[in-house]
Amino acid sequence: AETDFLRIAKPEEIKICDPACGSGHMLTYAFDLLYAIYEEEGVDPAEIPEKILTHNLYGIEIDERAGELAAFALTMKARAKQRRFFNKGVKPNICVLENVHFDEGELKNYMNFVGRDLFTAPLQTTLRQFEEADNFGSLIRPDVTDVDGMLRILESKNVSGQLFISMTHQKVLQALQQADYLSPKYHVVIANPPYMGRSNMNPTLSNWLRSNFEAFSSDLFSASVKRFSELLVSSGCVGFMTPNVWMSISTHEALRLLLTERYSISNLVELPLSGFKGATVQICAFTLESGRRDLVGNYIRLVDFKGGDEEMAFFTRQAAEDRSVGWRFEAKSSQFAKISGSPISYFVTERMMDAFSGADLFEEHATPRQGLGTTNNGRFVRSWAEVSFGKVGFGCANKFQALASEKKWFPYSKGGGFRRWFGNDFDVVNWERDGAEIRANLIGKNPNIPRSESHYFKEGITWGLITSANFSARLSPQGGIFDVGGSKAFPQAEDRPYFLGYLNSSLSSKLLKVLNPTLNFQVGDLKRLPIKGISETRRPVTSTVNQLVILSKTDWDSYETSWDFTCLPLLSLDYRQPTLKATYQKLRAHWREMTLEMQRLEEENNRIFIEAYGLQDELKPEVPLNEITLTCNPHYRYGNDKSDEELEALLLADTIRELVSYAVGCMFGRYALNKPGLILANQGETIEDYLKRIPEPSFPADEDNVIPMLDGDWFTDDIAERFRKFLRVAFG
Repeated sequence: AETDFLRIAKPEEIKICDPACGSGHMLTYAFDLLYAIYEEEGVDPAEIPEKILTHNLYGIEIDERAGELAAFALTMKARAKQRRFFNKGVKPNICVLENVHFDEGELKNYMNFVGRDLFTAPLQTTLRQFEEADNFGSLIRPDVTDVDGMLRILESKNVSGQLFISMTHQKVLQALQQADYLSPKYHVVIANPPYMGRSNMNPTLSNWLRSNFEAFSSDLFSASVKRFSELLVSSGCVGFMTPNVWMSISTHEALRLLLTERYSISNLVELPLSGFKGATVQICAFTLESGRRDLVGNYIRLVDFKGGDEEMAFFTRQAAEDRSVGWRFEAKSSQFAKISGSPISYFVTERMMDAFSGADLFEEHATPRQGLGTTNNGRFVRSWAEVSFGKVGFGCANKFQALASEKKWFPYSKGGGFRRWFGNDFDVVNWERDGAEIRANLIGKNPNIPRSESHYFKEGITWGLITSANFSARLSPQGGIFDVGGSKAFPQAEDRPYFLGYLNSSLSSKLLKVLNPTLNFQVGDLKRLPIKGISETRRPVTSTVNQLVILSKTDWDSYETSWDFTCLPLLSLDYRQPTLKATYQKLRAHWREMTLEMQRLEEENNRIFIEAYGLQDELKPEVPLNEITLTCNPHYRYGNDKSDEELEALLLADTIRELVSYAVGCMFGRYALNKPGLILANQGETIEDYLKRIPEPSFPADEDNVIPMLDGDWFTDDIAERFRKFLRVAFG
C-alpha cells in the first residue's frame, strides 16, 4: 500500500503550473482532467470553470502574444462549460514575465518612503533579478520565494499622491508578483521547455547559464528541467517533453544523475523522429516523482516505429494496457547507475547490465581523443588526388619529421562511411609549418583548437562520429592527423589489434547502443565501454584481427582511390587467363573466397568476445554478407535490396570501368604497366622528365601528353585504338 505521497484534501488545493506555457496546449488539456475531478467530487458544474481558473492552473511565459493566446484558450474552455462565465470577470493565472529595471537610487527613495525595514537584502536582490526577464524567463530563481505577505503589505500602501514613488511602486509589485509565480508551490509541473544549444544562445544568456546552471548549461531544455523541477512542493510530480539526447550522451550526465537520484522516472515514452509532423529532433515524454528511487517505472520504446501521431498514440495505449508487448519495459531508476555515465538504458537485459559490472573502462587502456577542427574545411582540406602528390607527407612519426619534410599536405582522418578494419583514407589537410595557416585562422576562435596535438601522426584506431549503420573502426597508420568526425584511440602497440577487434565486434556494437542509442558515437561513449578478460583473449583476437586488416588493406589498395594503389588486380599475373572474360571470372572467384574468409574471421572474432562476456544467450556471432566491408563484395558495395544477378552485373560493369580508367591513366602517363603505382609523383613533372626516368615504358604516353577528344562522344576511334593497344600490352 502506498504511504509516501502528497495528500490533497480537495480539488481546489491542486496547483498545476506550466512554466513555459506557450499558447496553453498543456493547460487546456489539464483543464479537462480537473473538470472531471471536480465532477467526481460532486461540485456544482456551474462553479467548476471558475474554481479551475482561480485555484488550479498557472502559466508562465516570456512572449506576450503567446501568453495572451494561453489566457484566451483557457477562457474559451471555461466558456464552453459555463455559458455565463464571461459575466464572472475571472482571468486565468497567466504571468507574462516582463523586464523590471530600477534606476540608480530609485529603490532607495522608494524604501525610504514605504519603510526600509521591510526590505531585507535578499528581497532587494529579488527585485533586481528581473532586469533580463525576457531573456532568462522561468529559469530565474528569486532569492526570496515567500513573497505573499510582502505583496499584501505593499498593496495596502497608499502612494497615489507621489508620482515617481507610484511608478516605482508598480514595478516593485510587478517584480514580486513574478517572483511569486516562480516560487516552489506547485503540486504538478508540466512543460515542453525550449530547446537551444549553447552555440545558438546570445552571449548574455550563455554566460548567465554557466553561472547559474553550470552542469546543465549545454542546452536550454536541460537547465529548464533542472529549474522547473524546483517549482514543486515536496513529493510533487513533474512531467516533461524534451529531446531524448539527455538519456545517453555525456554532456547531459549531470541531468541524468539529478533525475535518477532525486527523483524516480515513473513513466517514459520515447518517440521516433516521425512521431510528430515537422519534428526536427527526436523527443521523449516522461514523468517524475520525487524521493522514490525504489519505484518501478514504465517505459514505452517507439523509436523504430513508422507512422504519424495516430499510430504513436495507438502503440502507446497498447503498451499501457499490455505488459507483454515488445516495446513495453519496466526498470528502476536506481539500476541505471550500474553503467558508467548512468544512461537511461531501460531496454537492457540484466545479463547485459552485468557486462558493465567489475569491468575496466576503455579509456583506461586506449585514450580516445577528438582531433583537429580546422573551422574551415573548404579552405584547409582536400581530397588527396586534388593536390600535388609530391607535396603530401606520408609516414611522418611526429611533428618534427613533418616540419623537416617541408610538405604542405598530410593525411587527415575524417571518419567516412561504414567500413571496418582499414580504409576511408581520402583526405589531406594543410599542416604546412606545423599548421601555421590554420592557427592564424583560429585566432580569436575556440581556444581549445587544435585538440590533442601530442597525438598527431601516431598510429591508432579511428571511427566515424556519425553512422546510419553499425559502428565501424579502422586501423589508422602512422603519419596522419585526425579530426572530430574521425576521432582516434591510442592503445599500446601490442594491444592495438585486440582493441580494434573489440570495437568491431557485435558485442561492442550492442554495448555502444546501450551507452548511446543515437547515430553519433562520441569519444565519451567509447571511454565508458567495459573491458574484461584481456589476458585470456588477447592472443586469438590479435591473430584474427591481423588477418582481417591485411584482407581489408589489400582490398582498399586495389582501387585508384587509395594513395597506395599499385596496379589493378585484373592485370595481376595471379589471375591471368587467355581471355579477359576468363581472367575476370578467376578474379571474381578469388574475391568471393576473400569475402567468405573475412566473414569467417569476423564471426570468430565475435565468438571470442561473446563467450568472454558470457552473452551467448544475448548475442549471435553471425555477420551478414552486406556487413563484410570489402569493396570487391557486391553485397556491401551495392546493398542487399538487389538480386544476385543484379549485384554481379554491377560488379562486372564497375570492374571494366576501373580497367578503362586505369588505361586512360596509362595513356596520360599517370601509370605505367611496367611500374607499380603513380608515375608522375609530382604533378609538376613534365612528360620529358617522365620519359627520362622510364626510358622504355611498356605502354608509353603521347609525347605531348594530350589525347584528342571530340565533343559529345569521348570514345573516339583514336581512343578505341589506344585502348586496344593497351589491352594487347596489358594481357600479352
